[in-house]
Amino acid sequence: MRQIDTAIAPQDILKKTPTGIAGLDEITHGGLPKGRPTLLCGGAGCGKTIFGLEFLVNGIEEYGEPGIFLAFEETAEDLAQNVSSLGFNLRTLEETKKLIVDYIHVDRSEISVAGAYDLEGLFIRLQASVDAIGAKRVVVDTLETIFSGFDNQALLRTELRRLFRWFKDRGLTVIITAERGEGSLTRAGLEEYVSDCVIMLDHRVNDQLSTRRLRVVKYRGSVHGTNEYPFLIDDKGISVLPLSALGLNHLVSDARISSGVPKLDEMLEGKGYFRGSTILVSGTAGSGKTSLSCILAEATCRGGERCLYFAFEESPSQIMRNMHSIGLDLKQWQDKGLLQFHASRPSLHGLEMHLVQIMRMVSEFKPALVIIDPISNLIDMGSTAEINSILIRLIDHLKTLQITTFISNLTAGEASSSQSTEVSISSLIDTWLFVQDIESSGERNRGLYVLKSRGMAHSNQIREFQLTDNGINLQEVYQGPGGVLTGSLRLSQESEEKATALLLDQEINSQQMQLERKRNAMDARVAALQAELQAEEEELKRHILIKKAEQKQLNKDRSDMGQRRQGGLDNTGQTGQSGRSLEKEGINHV
Repeated sequence: MRQIDTAIAPQDILKKTPTGIAGLDEITHGGLPKGRPTLLCGGAGCGKTIFGLEFLVNGIEEYGEPGIFLAFEETAEDLAQNVSSLGFNLRTLEETKKLIVDYIHVDRSEISVAGAYDLEGLFIRLQASVDAIGAKRVVVDTLETIFSGFDNQALLRTELRRLFRWFKDRGLTVIITAERGEGSLTRAGLEEYVSDCVIMLDHRVNDQLSTRRLRVVKYRGSVHGTNEYPFLIDDKGISVLPLSALGLNHLVSDARISSGVPKLDEMLEGKGYFRGSTILVSGTAGSGKTSLSCILAEATCRGGERCLYFAFEESPSQIMRNMHSIGLDLKQWQDKGLLQFHASRPSLHGLEMHLVQIMRMVSEFKPALVIIDPISNLIDMGSTAEINSILIRLIDHLKTLQITTFISNLTAGEASSSQSTEVSISSLIDTWLFVQDIESSGERNRGLYVLKSRGMAHSNQIREFQLTDNGINLQEVYQGPGGVLTGSLRLSQESEEKATALLLDQEINSQQMQLERKRNAMDARVAALQAELQAEEEELKRHILIKKAEQKQLNKDRSDMGQRRQGGLDNTGQTGQSGRSLEKEGINHV
């Protein structure tokens, strides 16, 4: 395998001149070839003149490079008026000697083709202008006018080569516009072969919807994007959207943001969505998709971050009025500049133009959250493949910018219960919420569940989805005898269970009171028995004390009698008789 030599001399590297046109410098990896001519071809009304003027104005204002606009079809006054709506003040730039707009009138009837004819007069005029302001950039609009009377192809080819060589020799970065021909990029079919860079502009209309596209046909000495890219011309000039060149190398964040509904956050690990992820909510009409979108917008703005809301069904004033019914005041955030609405019918532009417009506004507003409500309105704007391509590019681009994207999708018929979308973007979605209709007993209620949420644990339960004066409320799952209950069935079942629970509580209280009475009666009986036992115990103790006292007295009397007997034996006659009498008396006493 051949090794690429990295030791390339600086002078051999192709230098480029940035155009300052949003997106184009990214496609061309730096801009147009510096000091070389670029051919800009396309049909009438595709934006060639505006493209050239913006190239010159950006060069003057952003890069300090004076320029020359050589016009063959419009006067300087006409050009100044035509581009004033884009914010370009050509007269001021001319007065400050930074721009020269030179109009050359060429009448085809006055052109005489001769063998000695050449462009020397044009070269002299151009050289004088270049020297006057030190021009670095030149736009020639258009080339066909110069050679409109030429039929000699050999002469035409020779003069074209001379013109291109003249610009190269002086190191001028040049854009030359040309009308597109039949079966070729230009009418003459020669310019593209002598140009170093060829850019083709296209303005096509399909189903009454117009779309502008740009393609870099060739770029000598440089890699470049080869796809067709949509571009937009509005009051801020030209914007090219190079989305089809995106890769899957964007960074992700582990940070979480609240959905604005605490119970929904609980279903997502209690933390909400991943920042920079893409969230889809699907459901039928009236299921609350816009309410979920606006509550997330409210939470984002309340946190001090910006939200860009694209509405395809309702006007901003209608959305803000309707959200008052659930307690949201979105106008306060709009007044503070944190919330910006962009409302339009999908039929206003083609798909590509919607894409460019969204990206233009995202680039200017720099939101943390983008809401698209709903994407299903784009279905009539093209084929499924086209819509899918647009949305893939949009989602990838927003992920690259780490912008959280919230998309609503209207489902109908069988799609309302299927796990797919009509535009086939479900595989690109990080978190998918589904609002389901639950019809029973003549009522239509809502149920919400998380169909999927990548990178986090999430609830698999269906929650009853209620719109209240204080926002959205998600009821805990209520399982009745016949399944999940919602609406009046839930209220009826809850009332029945409350009545049953009340009767049960009363029965329990009655039994507890009866038990308490038995306990009190038993305690009284125990107390009486204890009192009786205590009385008997005291009586018995008294008898024991009496017996002990009698025993003690008996013992004492015996001791005394013994002592008396011993005293009677020491005397004679009477004493002995007296002792016996006492003894007899003692015995009788006892």
